[in-house]
Amino acid sequence: MVCNAVVRSFWYIFFGILFLTSPLTQAQKYPDRPIRYVVTDQPGSSIDVLARVIADKLSTELSQAIIVENKPGAGGNIGADIASKAVPDGYTIVQLATTHLANIYLYKNLPYNLQKDFVPITQLASSPSVLVVPNTLAIKSVPDFVKVAKSKAEALQYASAGTGTCTFLAAELFKKQAAVDMMHIPYKGGAPAMTSVLAGETSAYFSPIGPALQHIRQGTLKALAVSSTKRLPLLPDVKTFSESGLSNYQFSCWYGLFVQTNTPKPIQEQLYKAIANVLNNPETKKLLIDQGFIPIGNKQDEFSNIIRNDLEVYKDFVKEIPNQ
Repeated sequence: MVCNAVVRSFWYIFFGILFLTSPLTQAQKYPDRPIRYVVTDQPGSSIDVLARVIADKLSTELSQAIIVENKPGAGGNIGADIASKAVPDGYTIVQLATTHLANIYLYKNLPYNLQKDFVPITQLASSPSVLVVPNTLAIKSVPDFVKVAKSKAEALQYASAGTGTCTFLAAELFKKQAAVDMMHIPYKGGAPAMTSVLAGETSAYFSPIGPALQHIRQGTLKALAVSSTKRLPLLPDVKTFSESGLSNYQFSCWYGLFVQTNTPKPIQEQLYKAIANVLNNPETKKLLIDQGFIPIGNKQDEFSNIIRNDLEVYKDFVKEIPNQ
């Protein structure tokens, strides 16, 4: 009898531990501690601004602290690598962007695999670019810019936040569509790239909208065109590239939230619902729109389809970029 009781106690304990450590039980308790939000760019960048708006509102939605950790470098690959090696329990989430698709074809031997190591939760937002030039440059329009670029090979230098970033991709796509050449000057982040064009050290910067707004409004930078299909409410007097004679040129960078593969499905679903609520909040929408973002919040399968399609687009496009 005693032996049977001991055996029964053992099995009760065993199944109790199994239940408590099961993905379903973990999801039911999630989150019961702070969540780490990895951002692959520097503090103060437009990507960082987006993350901090989302993190602040998500913290309220989940009733748990969301701690933003900036892990910049190598075109966003350092932060992505760190996040890919985290335990797949929903306590490390990472914000990735269009740039991470291009990086697959730009960098050899990446230490992580975007498609195998991550699961997309939702597309947070998209962001068009604005082509800005120093106010000292005698260029007033896109046709002027193209004319100078074609007449003085490599006389125009464009700044970027680094090879593979959205500022780089926007410029390289422009070069292809306008059939011009410009020298690429990569910087370690958007802030030093912006500083370079403000100082006249570089001739152009395909900037995210948010960081350029103040400088455009103050007149320290000239905005030549926006890469959206329509004029932006934030910059109503700035033409689109299509209006400026470059009908085929459009560009927008997306930013999405990801978790590690094997993160329990209930946790993925909980995160999606929480972030969808955040992005549908009128206050959040206004905060993002005022920074030049277009809030999205699509479903996981919809975002996955966008990623698959974009992978094919950038596979062909990046191969055509010389000396990369």
